[in-house]
Amino acid sequence: MTADHRRPRSVYGVGTEPDVRFSLANERTFLAWIRTGLALLAAGVALEALGLGLQPTLRLAASIVLVVTGIATPVQAWVGWLRAERALRLDRPLPSAVLALPLGVAVAVAGVLVLLAVVLA
Repeated sequence: MTADHRRPRSVYGVGTEPDVRFSLANERTFLAWIRTGLALLAAGVALEALGLGLQPTLRLAASIVLVVTGIATPVQAWVGWLRAERALRLDRPLPSAVLALPLGVAVAVAGVLVLLAVVLA
């Protein structure tokens, strides 16, 4: 298959083919973000499903934050893969993760909510 047939064309239609090792490393990073999203979703569902004797309102809030963060994480995976692959093809510096800070803050907020739910239980 030639580069003209691969999608997205906004990535494969520009620059030159990078070393396959870099493209595969970029793909592994994409998959790591996907795994992280699945873990956040599972944590949010488990927190609410198991109850664990925590203060219910704070437990629900933490669960919602974790689930929403788990849903947003694949967006970071896709955008990050896209930006990095384009940078590799155009021989430019690799960009930073766009949503890493907001996702990290959301996980920290969920942690604080769980801590408060434990203390107030």
